[in-house]
Amino acid sequence: MDFADHIQRFTDRVESMSGHINTEEAAKSALVMPFLQTLGYDAFDPRVVVPEFTADIGTKKGEKVDYAIVKDDNPIMLIECKNIGDPLDEGKAAQLHRYFHNISSARVGILTDGVRYKFFSDLDKPNVMDEKPFMDIDFNHFDESLLEDLKKLTNDKFDVDTALCAAQNLKYTREIKKLFKQELAEPTDAFIKHFASKVYSGSMRANVVEDFKERVTAALEGHINDVIQERLQSAMFGGAKPVINQPAEQPTQPEEATSAPADDVEPADSDSEIITTEEEIEGYLTVKAILSQVIAPERVIMRDRKSYCGILLDDNNRKPLCRLHFNTTQKYLGLLDDDKNETRHPIEQLNEIFQFADQLKERALAYDA
Repeated sequence: MDFADHIQRFTDRVESMSGHINTEEAAKSALVMPFLQTLGYDAFDPRVVVPEFTADIGTKKGEKVDYAIVKDDNPIMLIECKNIGDPLDEGKAAQLHRYFHNISSARVGILTDGVRYKFFSDLDKPNVMDEKPFMDIDFNHFDESLLEDLKKLTNDKFDVDTALCAAQNLKYTREIKKLFKQELAEPTDAFIKHFASKVYSGSMRANVVEDFKERVTAALEGHINDVIQERLQSAMFGGAKPVINQPAEQPTQPEEATSAPADDVEPADSDSEIITTEEEIEGYLTVKAILSQVIAPERVIMRDRKSYCGILLDDNNRKPLCRLHFNTTQKYLGLLDDDKNETRHPIEQLNEIFQFADQLKERALAYDA
């Protein structure tokens, strides 16, 4: 069993036990100690995991941290525990901060309620715990991208220099991502000027910056969408794009949503009559990405027809998930009810399909039920 399997087992444990924990002691025994075991530290060996470790501060005696992980007779990690659901805010972190400062060999501090784990270090100032964690893991919604960084803190992988280097990378990457998100939501003048100055040779007056604000935002959002589509397409077609023929434009349908029954079994069109467009492929990949949250993506199959592109569960005509009516000027997403009656919803751009994510997932789960 590899580390990912151990983490999945612990995630399952959190899900099954969270509703039965009402005290801090219960959180420790049911979740925190098993988590330390998951990291490879023997929670029942007092030479490795020391409960109620003494962390006296100055003249104040009797201060104890819930757990200390010891290596070569020196504490390397301090763990402060709270009851499940307690806010792990600055007030709770302040207590761990005091312990951390008093135990110079400790380089990692963990504040946890058994489900959520905040990892701190002293990246900004030696022997002074940072205000912000370098890693924040919630096992109710585990972020698999953090798996390798968490692995660096396991018993057989832990190395101070490696762990701190990884912590520093995580910390700054997180902050940069946060700034990037803020700039996308509400770009600053400095951000706009940086890009506009690369393509515009005139003076960056206020009116010019304002004109470029929407352009820069649209360009960045377009680039992000392109990257997502390329990755989805690469996953589907192994990096090779299929040959696409462009259809002749058809008369525009009415813009309001319409309803029509969908037959369980439909006659197949001849291959020569079918024209699969790039938009249909992108629409299919978008639907597949949405449904991958609730079912295995390989079960979502595209079956193109002359008049529309059908998306089926398990390549079964009796399990239609939706229809893409993209062969006219006005595009429609066709959703089907329990009686397979279709309602067409007009869309302008493919990303509008995400607005119907709940209905799509509900339809897929209904077939499985």
